[in-house]
Amino acid sequence: MGWERADATSARGLTPLLEERFSTRVFDPGYTLGVDDLRPLLEAARWAPSAGNSQPWAFLVGLRDDETHRAFVPLLSRGNAFWVPRASAVIITLHRSATDPGSDMLYSDYAAYDLGQSVAHLTVQALAAGLQVHQFAGFDHAATALAFGVPDNWTVTTAVAIGRPAPVESIEDAEPSLAQRERRLRDRNPLQGFVFAGTFGSPAEIAPAPGSR
Repeated sequence: MGWERADATSARGLTPLLEERFSTRVFDPGYTLGVDDLRPLLEAARWAPSAGNSQPWAFLVGLRDDETHRAFVPLLSRGNAFWVPRASAVIITLHRSATDPGSDMLYSDYAAYDLGQSVAHLTVQALAAGLQVHQFAGFDHAATALAFGVPDNWTVTTAVAIGRPAPVESIEDAEPSLAQRERRLRDRNPLQGFVFAGTFGSPAEIAPAPGSR
């Protein structure tokens, strides 16, 4: 049985890449990504917009079983320790949280936002390549910063697992509870819950898409 994403009715009508986006925890542990496979994803991140073109992001890239990957895996939280190592690559994301010494760039307040944009671009590029991406924060951030020599003016923010999705059945025996979670339907807040006009909390007059939940 092939991989199937959990259905999300209200996502229908989006561009297909976004409609098919799903933060899977079931990756094919036999699928390998190389440097040439990752380069377009990182280029997509590089060309993301940022405040004043400050580009306040950095990435620590680990391919499965390389030195970076081996150093990072022990720092995963218990809930992520099974599925993250099965991904083909893990990217640790960082944002510049304070101005570099000697720099006149004053965009640190927007750095985390800009990092998010760059990872979103990376995600869409990955989807275009037939991959899936799962962003997560469950790992020891302080130990990660120490292990990789992260400067004080940079903040370890999240990590991104990248790989080819696998059928949920492939983890059924090893992780039945995780398999059950993967089968849950995706859901999102309705537009009326966060799209406002006039005053905060007053829903804008935007009709919900058919089937919105």
